[in-house]
Amino acid sequence: MAGIVISTTVNRVALVIAAIGMIGAIFETSARAEAKPDPTRLVVGPITISAAPITSFNRGGVGRVDTGKLEFLGGLVLTAPDNPYFGGWSGLAFDADGKSFVSVSDSGIWLTGTLMMDGAAPKGIENARMGPLLGQDGKPHKRPRDRDAEAIALIDGAVREGKIQIAFEQNARIAQYDISRNGISPTRKILAKPSNVRALSRNAGLESMTVMRGGPYKGETIAIAERFYNRARNHTGWIWTGGKVQPFFVTNIGDYDVTDIASLDDGSLFVLERRFRWLEGVKMRIRRIAANELALGKTAAGDILIEANLEHQIDNMEGLAVTRSRSGDIILSVVSDDNYNRFLQRTLLLQFSLQDKVTQKSRP
Repeated sequence: MAGIVISTTVNRVALVIAAIGMIGAIFETSARAEAKPDPTRLVVGPITISAAPITSFNRGGVGRVDTGKLEFLGGLVLTAPDNPYFGGWSGLAFDADGKSFVSVSDSGIWLTGTLMMDGAAPKGIENARMGPLLGQDGKPHKRPRDRDAEAIALIDGAVREGKIQIAFEQNARIAQYDISRNGISPTRKILAKPSNVRALSRNAGLESMTVMRGGPYKGETIAIAERFYNRARNHTGWIWTGGKVQPFFVTNIGDYDVTDIASLDDGSLFVLERRFRWLEGVKMRIRRIAANELALGKTAAGDILIEANLEHQIDNMEGLAVTRSRSGDIILSVVSDDNYNRFLQRTLLLQFSLQDKVTQKSRP
C-alpha cells in the first residue's frame, strides 16, 4: 500500500485550517439544490477560465512528499468569477492527445476546452465552451434530479467529433450523445439499467463510469456505484456485456466512496476514491485494477497508487481521466467538484504520471 507521510509543522497547521474550512462543505452544500445554478437559462458559448498554478502537492509548499507510485506533475486552481455556472465538475475525459477535454457538472452542464502545457505541467485552459446537457426532447433538464451528471467517457472519435456517454446519479442512468466542436447533442440513447438500480441511494448511485479501451471487455461500459455494498461489504459495479448488465465487485478498503473510474488501452481500470469524516476531513485515493482481475461476479482488489489528505493539494476529487503521453508515460488527471461553494472549496485540476514500467510496456 502506498502512503503519504508528512510531519512538518507547516503542514500540520495547514491540515487543521483546511479541515476546518472543509467541514460540512462537501455534503451539506451538495445537498442543497438551491446552491446550484439552473442550466435551463444557460446559452451555449465561450467562457474565460483563469488558472493559478500548483507547483507542489504539499499544501504547505515545503518538504518532500511521497506520492507512492505516482509523480506529481503539476496542477491548476481554476476559477471563472464572472460566470455563475462554472463549478461542480464531477466527470472528465481527454482525447488521446491529452489536451482536448470534456467535463460535466452535477448541475447538468458540459465544458469543453484545451489544456495548455508548460513542459510536463498544465498551465491553463483555452478555447473553453460551456452549455447545458439536453434531454431527448432537445431541451435542458428541468428537474434537478435529472441533471446530476457524475461521469463521462468517450465511446469513439474525439472531443472535437465523436460519441460520448454520461452517467447520472440521482435519476440513475447512462446516456449517449454526439459531441462536436459546437458542444454536446441532445440525448441519443439510454442504456439498459442494472436490475437492482432502484436500490441505489439517491446521492450514492452511478457516480463512476467508463468505456473500456482494451482487455477482455474492450468497448464495453463499466460503472461502479459510489456507495452500494454487497453482503461482504464490497463495492458493487456492473459490466454491460453480452447484451446483459452483470455485476462485479471491488474490495472495500477503509470505507472510501468510489467517485470515478477510467480505463487504459492495456485493459486496466483506474479507480478514484474519496473518504470524508468530520474529524479527519477529506482524503483521496487512486487504485489500479489489472485487466486479469476484472471478471463477472468476482471481486477485484487492485493496487493502491496514491493516498492523500488535506495536508496535500486536494479537495472533493470526483473526476478521473487517464491518457498516455507521446513518450508512453501514463498520465492521470483528476478534477474536483467545488459544490459551487467558492468560499470554502476549490476547483482543482491535478496531473500525475505513473512510474510503473510494467504497465507502460503492456500496451496491446
